[in-house]
Amino acid sequence: MRASQGREVSCSDMKVVLPDNSELELPDGATGLDAARAIGPKLAEQAVLVRSNGNVQDLRAPLEDGQPIQILTTRDKDDPDALYVLRHSTAHLLAEAVRRLYPGTKIAIGPPIENGFYYDFDFPEPIGEEALERIEEEMRKELVEGRSWNREEVAAEEAKRYFAEQGEEYKVELVDTAEGPITMYTQGDFRDLCRGPHLQDSTPVRAFKLTGLAGAYWRGNEHNKQLTRIYGTAFYDQADLDAYLENLEQARARDHRRLGAQLDLFHLSDHAPGMPFWHPKGMVIWNALEDLRRRENSRRGYVEVKTPLMYDVETWKTSGHWEKFKDEMFLVPYGEDRTLGLKPMNCPGHMLLFGSTLRSYRDLPLRYAEASTLHRNERGGTLHGLLRVQHVTQDDAHLFVTAEQIEDEIFAALDFAAYLYELFGLEARFELSTRPDNKLGTDEEWDFTEGALQAALDRRGIPYTINAGDGAFYGPKIDLHMTDVLGRSWQMGTIQLDSQMPSRFGLTYMGADNEEHTPYVIHRALFGSLERFIGILIEHYGGAFPFWLAPVQIRILPVGEGHRGAAHELARKLAEFRVEVDERDETVGKRIRDTEVEKIPVTIVYGDKESDDSLAVRERGGEQSTRTLDELLSHLATL
Repeated sequence: MRASQGREVSCSDMKVVLPDNSELELPDGATGLDAARAIGPKLAEQAVLVRSNGNVQDLRAPLEDGQPIQILTTRDKDDPDALYVLRHSTAHLLAEAVRRLYPGTKIAIGPPIENGFYYDFDFPEPIGEEALERIEEEMRKELVEGRSWNREEVAAEEAKRYFAEQGEEYKVELVDTAEGPITMYTQGDFRDLCRGPHLQDSTPVRAFKLTGLAGAYWRGNEHNKQLTRIYGTAFYDQADLDAYLENLEQARARDHRRLGAQLDLFHLSDHAPGMPFWHPKGMVIWNALEDLRRRENSRRGYVEVKTPLMYDVETWKTSGHWEKFKDEMFLVPYGEDRTLGLKPMNCPGHMLLFGSTLRSYRDLPLRYAEASTLHRNERGGTLHGLLRVQHVTQDDAHLFVTAEQIEDEIFAALDFAAYLYELFGLEARFELSTRPDNKLGTDEEWDFTEGALQAALDRRGIPYTINAGDGAFYGPKIDLHMTDVLGRSWQMGTIQLDSQMPSRFGLTYMGADNEEHTPYVIHRALFGSLERFIGILIEHYGGAFPFWLAPVQIRILPVGEGHRGAAHELARKLAEFRVEVDERDETVGKRIRDTEVEKIPVTIVYGDKESDDSLAVRERGGEQSTRTLDELLSHLATL
C-alpha cells in the first residue's frame, strides 16, 4: 500500500483521496482501518471513524475506488462525528450492562443524540433512578474486561431468526422494516442489530455518565408500549465530561418550569395541556415584551391588525397548509357540512386581509403585524413547559412587497432582529434554509427567492450557514439561532420569503405600468413565540431578570410595624417603578432571604435610621450602599 507516484495501478488496486488531495493506493476491498494502517501505525491505533463527503462510515466498512476520506482519531475529541461514534459505542456498553444485570430485558433502539446517547428498554419490572449507579458500575466492569466491536453483514432472514430465538421482538420488527444491507455488531457476548459506526475497541471510553430516565413510546407512537429510556453522555476526557455535568447542573437550576413556580410567573395544568396559566408577575414580563414589540413595530412602519381564529378547510387548502399540517390542527364542526380549523399560523388571514380591497404599488411595502393566539395539536409526550406548547402567541408579521423592495425589507428585518437580541444579551447566529423536497413552485422561482435572502445577508455582512433542504414548503427562510449564557443554542426567530401563497390566494396590486402584479410576502417572527421566548429568557437569566424586565423591581422592608407608614410613603415616591412593600410579620433576615430567592433587583430596608436622606439599599448579588432618595433615583435611571 503506498501513495500513488504516477505508475499504472493494477486492476486489483484502488485509490482513495486524502484530505490534502493526495491519493492512497489500497487493495481492492480495503477498509478505513486498512487505509489508516497504510498511513501509519499510530494513526491506526487512534482511529475511530471515517468521514467521507460529510457522511460517517465505520472503520471496518469497505472503501470505494476514488472515495475521498478523512480518518478521525481520539485526538479529534471535540469533533461532533468523533463524539458521535464514541457515544454510540458507549450506548452499546449500556445495553450489554442492562442485559447482564436484568435478565429478560428486551432492547429496542440506542442512538447517539446531540449531547449524548440513549437506549430504550422493555424491563421485566420497572426500575428507578437509583439503578443508574449500578448500571454504570457494570459498564466499568466491561471496560476493565475490555471490549472490541466486530462488524458483520448478514441476510435479513438470518438476523430475523437470530432475534426471534432471543425473544427480541423489537429487533425483529426493525429487521422487517430495514432498508439496505443488514449489519450487526458484537462486543463481548452482546450482539446487536446496528448500522454503526462503532469504535475499534473500548479503550477510548474513559469518561461517561448516565444522566436520567424517561418514558418513551416504541417508535414514538403513543398507541405502542411505553419503554424505559436511559440517557447518558460520554467524552474523550474527564475534564470535558466534568464541564458538561457542571453545565447540566446549572441548566437544571435554571429550568424555567422550576423557576416559573419559584418566581410565581406561571403554572401548567392537566386541565389545559400545553396551555400555560400566566400569573400577575408573569404578565409583567409578557406585557413588557408586548410593549417592546408594539413600540418597535410602530417605529419601523408596521400596522397592527387582528384576524379570525378559525377558517374553513378550503382556506387551509388554498394556502397549502392543509396537506402539510392538517394533523396538527384542532378542527371544529360548523353546520352540517363544513369544518373550521383553529389557526396554527396567521398567514392565510393576512392574505385574505390584503386581498379584501384593490391595492396599488403606492401601498407597498405593506407591513401587517399581529401577536395572535395560535393553536397546534402537539402530541402529549412532546410538550415541554413553555418551550413546546399547544397555545402559541407569535410576534407575527407579513410584509407585502414588490420584487424591488425585497432586499431592503429583508435587510430591515435582520436589523430589527439584531436590535432585539442585543437588548437581552443574546448572541444571534443566522442560518439560510433552502428549498425542501416538498416545495411549491418552480426552481426558477426558488432561485430568485433564495438569491434575495442571500443578498440581504451578504449586504449586512452577516456570517451564516446554509441548511440545505430545510426551507418552508412555500419559500426559503433565514432562521435565527441564539446562544444563552450556558452555551445552549435555541432556534427562535425566522424570516421567510414567499412567492407561492400570494399567488395561490390570487393577490395582486396595480403597478406603475397600470398592469396587475403578484406581490411577494415576507413572513417574519423575531421572538418566535412569546411563550417560548419567555421560557428561554427565564433560563438565560436564571430568573434574575434585568431591572427593566423584572416583575418586581424594588422591594421595601419596614423593620417594624412603626416603619410601615414611612415605607409606603417611600413606595409612593418610587411609583414610576414596580415597587412592593413587604410588611409580613417575619424577621428582617427572613424577608431579605426571600428577596434573594425571588431575585428582586433592589431591596431597601427601612428602620429608625432611614429617611429620604439616608436609605439602606441592597442590590441583587449582595452589594450594599447608603444613598439619598435623589441618588437612588439617578442610579435606577441607569439600570
